[in-house]
Amino acid sequence: MKQKILVIVESNTKAKTIKRFLGPKYQVQASNGHLIDLPKSKLGIDIENNFEPNYITIRGRGEILKNLKNYTKKADKVLMATDPDREGEAICWHLNRALKLDGDEPNRIEFHEITKEAVKGALQNPRHIAQNRVDAQQARRILDRLVGYQISPLLWKKVKKGLSAGRVQSVAVYLICYREGEIEAFEPEEYWTIDAVLAGSGKNSTPFTAQLQKYGNNKINISNEKEAQEIVNDLEGSSFQVDSISSRQVQRKPAPPFTTSSLQQEASQKMGFTTRKTMQLAQQLYEGINIGDRGMTGLVTYIRTDSVKVSQEATEQTREYIKQNLGEDYVPAKPHQFKSNQKAQEAHESIRPTDVTREPEQIKEYLSRDQHRLYKLIWNRFVASQTASATLRKVRVDIKAGDYQLKATGSQTVFPGFLYIYRKEKNKEKEEDRHLPELAEDEMLKLKSITPDQHFTQPPPRYNEASLVKTLEEKGIGRPSTYSPIIETIRSRGYVIMENKAFVPTELGKVVIDLLQEHFPEIIDVEFTAKMEEQLDLIEEGELDSLSVLREFYEFFKKRLEAAEKEMEEVELTPEYSEETCPKCGLNLVYRFGRYGRFLACPGFPDCRHTQNIEAETGVKCPEDNGDLVEKRTKKGRVFYGCSNYPDCTFSLWKKPLPEYCSVCGYFLVEQNKKKNIIVCANPDCSSHSGQKSQDSSSKTTQKV
Repeated sequence: MKQKILVIVESNTKAKTIKRFLGPKYQVQASNGHLIDLPKSKLGIDIENNFEPNYITIRGRGEILKNLKNYTKKADKVLMATDPDREGEAICWHLNRALKLDGDEPNRIEFHEITKEAVKGALQNPRHIAQNRVDAQQARRILDRLVGYQISPLLWKKVKKGLSAGRVQSVAVYLICYREGEIEAFEPEEYWTIDAVLAGSGKNSTPFTAQLQKYGNNKINISNEKEAQEIVNDLEGSSFQVDSISSRQVQRKPAPPFTTSSLQQEASQKMGFTTRKTMQLAQQLYEGINIGDRGMTGLVTYIRTDSVKVSQEATEQTREYIKQNLGEDYVPAKPHQFKSNQKAQEAHESIRPTDVTREPEQIKEYLSRDQHRLYKLIWNRFVASQTASATLRKVRVDIKAGDYQLKATGSQTVFPGFLYIYRKEKNKEKEEDRHLPELAEDEMLKLKSITPDQHFTQPPPRYNEASLVKTLEEKGIGRPSTYSPIIETIRSRGYVIMENKAFVPTELGKVVIDLLQEHFPEIIDVEFTAKMEEQLDLIEEGELDSLSVLREFYEFFKKRLEAAEKEMEEVELTPEYSEETCPKCGLNLVYRFGRYGRFLACPGFPDCRHTQNIEAETGVKCPEDNGDLVEKRTKKGRVFYGCSNYPDCTFSLWKKPLPEYCSVCGYFLVEQNKKKNIIVCANPDCSSHSGQKSQDSSSKTTQKV
């Protein structure tokens, strides 16, 4: 009689994908994530009894657990195949106890990609649950619970109800607040640059741009318009001559394949995805997509990783693919070696396609638009990482004009290598195509024009999602699985809002950080938090005992807590009133913060529950009733533009209207593509209703009214 084997995974999608690879003796069921956790209503930690956690079945998950118990009774063997990380290990540990499985029997299987070979290989090599991993996850959970459930009630009493102070999220808010302080304290300094457009002595010589660098042997610094104009006058009366020409070939190595954080950063920069959206799409690609005759197929490897490792099998397959499709010249003599971040756990491979021959365009019809875009990004980055380096020819021309020295640079692609597949940075793309005309040393040059440009030093930029994730990773705050939840939490709590896709701390966020800085300085200390992450890693590696880490932490934390109970003063948040009044009760509306930014609400809550969006004016009149077109938001937070006279006028559009008007039909223009600076006429019947680069006010295609 054949043995019946139950395989437990986290999700139904993952279960469907795995079922394809297994025979009839296997039953695959999903736990749908954690079934057992600490209670939400109380601390759930017995501090006096060695921080013993009080685990319960999560509300609403009892039926799933009951079904798994029934399947377990009918099975001869149970294997648990949750994700290959601490969280997945903890799920296995809880299931092992809840289903009363034999702890002496190896029943944990692990794979890093959902392919037939990986799954069948894992089935042949079951292991025992890694207790060190479980201990590390449990220690993190207890630490977060001690901080969150003991500081948060203090904030409820001293500031307002509903606040929270997470161990890692507080550091993220602190970084955002600190950066805002730097911006507010920044004093810009004026400086000028001078560019000269020159041409060679030949009749058809192509003009090129050179920038002023030195006067004599000293680097030139121009601080005001007067100085700039004096130098321009000098240069206009000077002769320009090529002083020297240097040329060198440089090798440019491809970027490593993606880790979780680098994928989140690149998806944000290239496609505008939030970290949450990136991880949702990546999870779908990992767990499996139905791709026609091949059924449910996992398209990428495990997507929570801080390693840039690549398996030997994947390396060999990719090198063969490159040879067959691009040619031998594109295969490096030896595979590129990449170094992971020093703090990387190296538990997994990098994020890569499970089968490099499965090209993005071949499966495009089976993917949503965004799934395809993300898969293509991962595929391109990985294949490029295994492709030969690019060879670039860098040219520098030094030019003298009296005592002044100017410099012109150019770059030419000699061999594209990996750039044929993947370009990471836009400025480097431009650099690769910047050509200089053929020039000779001592050649006299013709001056076409000189342009002085005024600049001001800029403050450090606000964090956006990509740069915050990058900073958290660099400083060792959190781990790949935590970046997205951190960002979601600090936004949902109202500690930060998004303005132009950048984080801005709210008054509430600043108040909470000030209180934590005064009474719990370690909680928002970057180095302290990074050290805690290192200790959790050492627990997983078996080099530290989890109980000793918890005791050491709580010894000082308890003292901070007791002192804060006595010394923390109440803070009254001053509401910011608007000039608009509530249409229901007549009170002046106040500004509040929500998931999608600021909104207006009645201060008479809970008696009056009126809320409304803040409608920013665009400076454009509605074409239907001449009302003002204002910025609005849907219930899900998506920005659109509509008439201020709604509901009497229902005119609306998604693209941002501009106070510029079409020279053909007089209709207003809209922003078609902000990044590429493309504007179009909003009138679909206009003959000029097509993309064009935005011009200044003297342009023939647009005119300011």
